[in-house]
Amino acid sequence: MLTSTTAALKPADVEKKWIVIDAEDAVVGRLAAFIAMRLRGKHLPTYTPNVDSGDNIIVINAEKVHLTGKKHNEIFYWHTGHPGGVKQRTLGQLLSGKYPERVLTKAVERMLPKESPLARKQMTQLRIYAGNTHPHEAQNPEVVDFKALSRKNVRSV
Repeated sequence: MLTSTTAALKPADVEKKWIVIDAEDAVVGRLAAFIAMRLRGKHLPTYTPNVDSGDNIIVINAEKVHLTGKKHNEIFYWHTGHPGGVKQRTLGQLLSGKYPERVLTKAVERMLPKESPLARKQMTQLRIYAGNTHPHEAQNPEVVDFKALSRKNVRSV
């Protein structure tokens, strides 16, 4: 009789890496899916759903991402909590606004499990910067060439 055991990863056994991704000319949805997969640790053979085994991710040039189709005109609504406090912005306005990195942050956040403490912890390991510099050189991050993985990952206007 053959018995197979599935190895369950424990939090003490996790080895986290630091990676840097350049988001210039990258498609938002494809980049967010790649980041969410790396944050959760699903790229590893030791993936365990209830353990945070993902990497720490640094994204630079988040202001230079591209949207496909007519997504520049997609409207996002939110409510301030006050009467008549419904606000709206298009994705194009968000990208050209004061905090363009929020577009990528929300895209990744929406690809993680909803309302879980583990997803909130995994989001703290994502650092997104609008410019091309970051303050995490001391961690010796590994550079991942996201654009070279597929020709569909890059969109040039």
